[in-house]
Amino acid sequence: MESIINKTLGSLELGKLQVFENMAVIPLFTDIGEGPEYITMKEALQQDLVTVTEASAGGSVPELRVINEGDIPILLLDGEELSGAKQNRILNTTILIKEKSETIIPVSCTEQGRWSYASRDFKDSGNIVYASARVDKLKSVSYSLRQGFDFRSDQGEVWENVAEAASCLGSSSPTEAMKDIYEDRQRDLNDYLDSFSLQPGQHGLIAVVRGKIGGFDLLSRESAYRDLHDKLVKSYALDALISSRGNRDRDRDSGETTEDKRRILEKAKTFLQAVGSCREKRYSSVGYGWDYRFSGGGMVGSALVYKETLIHSAFFRSSGNASERNSDPISSFHRRRSYRER
Repeated sequence: MESIINKTLGSLELGKLQVFENMAVIPLFTDIGEGPEYITMKEALQQDLVTVTEASAGGSVPELRVINEGDIPILLLDGEELSGAKQNRILNTTILIKEKSETIIPVSCTEQGRWSYASRDFKDSGNIVYASARVDKLKSVSYSLRQGFDFRSDQGEVWENVAEAASCLGSSSPTEAMKDIYEDRQRDLNDYLDSFSLQPGQHGLIAVVRGKIGGFDLLSRESAYRDLHDKLVKSYALDALISSRGNRDRDRDSGETTEDKRRILEKAKTFLQAVGSCREKRYSSVGYGWDYRFSGGGMVGSALVYKETLIHSAFFRSSGNASERNSDPISSFHRRRSYRER
């Protein structure tokens, strides 16, 4: 795995820094080769190749059923949100769903106040959980894996993060749904989307919020990143809005001078170099490939590897590590009835 990570990171080229208010984005490019073919969840749903439903008629909070009727694998991205059925959910990890298959996938709820059918099937909400909440979920899922469990999150923590974001941004939702937060702040998010446009050949991005590295996402296929670009930008942008408490007069990211831009680019290069020194553990993925978990040096990350290709990787700065969190997130999740069958 180290050789794949190093080879992939070594191939990266940093694009021109883009800045808007308190956030900056560095596009990422690579010529390493795209590896095996797959399509995104968005593409699969548009082509009616995939059906996502509750795992059973009664439903189970931490699980959904995915039926891939196509002849090509489907990529579901960590943190990607599905809306509908009995309540909205997000993916607990990145999964490459096998062609012509039926798979039970691990998820977390992002709509605490609803447990009733809004539709039979799930749809693409157009969102990925905002970046700092994604970090917390990544930590709890990694902790669960190390303890010999499956891809479980701390559901109570997910709900707390959604509630805190809603409170911070003044968003109101009758069902405490994360999707409503994104819809309430759509005008603000559109400003970020307009400023961080997709670049030809782009495979990923590094996001910088208020001068600090917010995170990094990289996809093996240009077409996949193209489909996910807006979702990823919005995920980091919502963090930027939260960090400034939604103040339209929030501090700018000081990326306007040549020296500021040089400083941010140096931070990005240092961040990428630190990724290669993280400790790693490997687990069998729910779909194709291997699910890698990384920690160390104030960073956490994950990666899906299939056929010697880094399909998707994501890394974030982190204070502390999963073993230092809340003593035991698995016990916490049971105490809060997070993974109950309803």
